[in-house]
Amino acid sequence: MSNEPSSLTIKERLYRIIFGSDTPAGRRFDVALLYLILISMALVMLESVQEVERDWGTWLRTAEWSITVLFTVEYILRLWVSPKPWHYATSFFGIVDLLAIIPTYLGLLVPGAGSLTLVRALRLVRVFRILNLLEYVREARLLLLALLASRHRIIVFMLAVLAMVTVFGAIMYVVETPGSGFTSIPRSIYWAIVTLTTVGYGDIAPTTTLGQTIASAIMILGYAIIAIPTGIVSVELARQSRGGAKKACTNCGRTEHPDDARYCASCGKPL
Repeated sequence: MSNEPSSLTIKERLYRIIFGSDTPAGRRFDVALLYLILISMALVMLESVQEVERDWGTWLRTAEWSITVLFTVEYILRLWVSPKPWHYATSFFGIVDLLAIIPTYLGLLVPGAGSLTLVRALRLVRVFRILNLLEYVREARLLLLALLASRHRIIVFMLAVLAMVTVFGAIMYVVETPGSGFTSIPRSIYWAIVTLTTVGYGDIAPTTTLGQTIASAIMILGYAIIAIPTGIVSVELARQSRGGAKKACTNCGRTEHPDDARYCASCGKPL
């Protein structure tokens, strides 16, 4: 027996299937999209292998076009059934869906052999399809909600780090000599970023005693700084896992909804 009320229109039924996963049909639709996205990603990777492209190029292009047509139909259906099509079109996943299908059609609009290199580069945008995987994994939704809820604190933290590396970069530009690689303040800031994040490429290194002392302090400070965003997101992720995710929208991030709300009051997406 179907769980959907018989009074629902075709558009409403399609909306529940496409945007929701609380019905058997909706879950089957999500699983089918998962497989299509994974197959599409495999095609992109195989197409970059010259031997495979040479032997199976025609088959790969046929398969890619078939998947592109299916994603195009899905995109059009999402626009049609969405209560606010513009909100979906301008949302993160709406933009990803559009970017995933545009390059294939651009290949038909760019004539001339000289443009094939550009078309090949544009077709790499299809890699964005893998981001759609996040929409169908509950754990990924919780992580996304945690990031959205803590975005203000993360932005403040990033601004503080940017200010810090700017100051350190300027100091190292004064302390060190151009012969050590610190030829400008931007290049010194690049060194400060690499050092603070404990990456340490080694292409630029201080040679003076004072410079090495400052570098040591930045390295130690880097270990402490790395833990800050991890703690911010972890606390919010724990809060979301305890039930906060039920009241937050995965599309716009709004968290203020009534307990019995099924759709977001801002963008209309199912909660």
